[in-house]
Amino acid sequence: MSEHPAMSDQEQLFFALLERLRSADECHDIEAKRASSVDTSLLETICSFANEPGMGGGYLLLGVIRDENQPFPDYRVVGVPDPDKIQSDLASQCADRFNIALRPRIWAVVLEGRTALLVEVPEAQPSEKPVYFKAKGLPRGAFRRIGGSDQTCTEDDVFLLYQGRGHKAYEDTPLDEATIDADLSDDAIQQYRLRRERINALAPEIAWNKEELLHALGAVSRQKDGTLVPTIGGLLCFGKESALRRIMPLVRVDYVRIPGKTWVENPDTRFETIEMRGALLELIPRVISIVLNDLPRSFSLEDGVHRKEFPLVPEVVIREAVVNALMHRNYRTKQAVQIIHYANRLEIRNPGCSLKPDDQLGEPGSVNRNEKIAAILHECNLAETKGSGIRVMQELMERANLSTPFFESNRDADTFVLTLLTHHFMNSADIAWLEFFKNFSLSPDDARALVFLKEFGAIDNGAYRNINKVDTLHASAALRRLRDSGILVQRGKSAATYYQGGLVFVDSLRKPDVSPNLRSMIESLGARVKPETSKDVIVALCRHSPYSKKEISILLHRSEVTIGDLLGELLREGRLRLLYPEVPNHPQQKYRALPFPGEAHD
Repeated sequence: MSEHPAMSDQEQLFFALLERLRSADECHDIEAKRASSVDTSLLETICSFANEPGMGGGYLLLGVIRDENQPFPDYRVVGVPDPDKIQSDLASQCADRFNIALRPRIWAVVLEGRTALLVEVPEAQPSEKPVYFKAKGLPRGAFRRIGGSDQTCTEDDVFLLYQGRGHKAYEDTPLDEATIDADLSDDAIQQYRLRRERINALAPEIAWNKEELLHALGAVSRQKDGTLVPTIGGLLCFGKESALRRIMPLVRVDYVRIPGKTWVENPDTRFETIEMRGALLELIPRVISIVLNDLPRSFSLEDGVHRKEFPLVPEVVIREAVVNALMHRNYRTKQAVQIIHYANRLEIRNPGCSLKPDDQLGEPGSVNRNEKIAAILHECNLAETKGSGIRVMQELMERANLSTPFFESNRDADTFVLTLLTHHFMNSADIAWLEFFKNFSLSPDDARALVFLKEFGAIDNGAYRNINKVDTLHASAALRRLRDSGILVQRGKSAATYYQGGLVFVDSLRKPDVSPNLRSMIESLGARVKPETSKDVIVALCRHSPYSKKEISILLHRSEVTIGDLLGELLREGRLRLLYPEVPNHPQQKYRALPFPGEAHD
């Protein structure tokens, strides 16, 4: 700060924070706002700074805005219209609108010829949290600071903040309607003993009787009359299937097989679902086994002679994915964990967003929603220690030449989704396809992003960061550059911004060998055209080469629903045939018209 000796201490601090904004954008402890008045958005940021554990609070720069049209952060001071009134209103509302009185420190500073306000918000004491708007109550009236944004608290966040006051976690809730003998599985308890013995034959808990062991693990709770009853965590780890069905019917895993690449791609498709429930110590190995047996297989030749098959996705990755979903899920939410096996990927969806900020996923350390469940799984060697599971998955997927795992944590919906592509990433077909963009000077990171987009249909800042291991600013600049080149088109706003394929991208997916006459027919189709005309063009197209529904919809600029209806009519009329007639729901199904080259007309 000695570079500006004429400035006051507060002005030097303001200038230093402004420079941080310009170099690194808004983050966990800095927020810039125009602040022409004290609005709800401003107070939500103050609430989040006060609540966020271990951050020490944060700073607000009022009278500072960002130019959204610039590829890099460009913040400038515009000043506040009435500094005295803003200071007075802010102090008054901070004292009145929350469940406790907040006392931020506020200074008026003059920078670049304009008066702005520097607001320092201290972190609230653990005994005072959660801080929330009195009018909204909990949990919707409380906010946390996640990265550079203010996030409405979930029930899990509220429990986390209440822990400073000694509140019990949900997994510690005793179940008065359950008993040890009737509802806990001796087989599951024995599984714990056997696993502990394999890890440490001298572990003292191996010799404890059932009640002592369960009490030590927090799986049972002692009531006022001295009796022991199972806790929710105890039932989840050791419960009989009949007890879980009776008490927590939606605590299960649904394994769903989808023949295509999208959810209900064909309304007539009947997908298969396997429902599984049971004690976690028995359920986890069963789920892992079913998923592994259903994955594509690869092989190697040992000693050049013996063939050894193994899952294309490494077994450890599947184990970590399944364990993380069941260990960190929100068990208060009445919703099953879903494992959805598409033609090109595996999605594992569990209720309960990540308690770690998105930009810290994969870093050492873990924030456990269910501490006692996590401890039991760690002790049985079912879960990685020290929060290293995500990093292990990333490294093993890349070592197997597969796309890095894609994580999506949604705090509003309170869900977490892990996606694993089940085929080699950047294979020869991908590389050949990327040749279409040779004049766009794509970086290796851009190329990976486009292959990701081709598989998933959309990409956002988090996905770009995830697959390329770059920071938010790098990802934002790259995505805007691809947008400006016409490869991508931007959807949504602010934190909800995402990108889909633009005209250049869509053009890259078209068949390159469509004849000029056929392309002329396609281009002559207007926005309003008779169904029969569209059907004639589809038949001509499929006489030229087999096409999928998605390819036809892209070529004709029509929705897949519309094209699906037309294809159905053409099949019934006998003008089209399925490329795989014996498997109507084949994931690579295409349509062809007769006569087809090399085939007699029948």
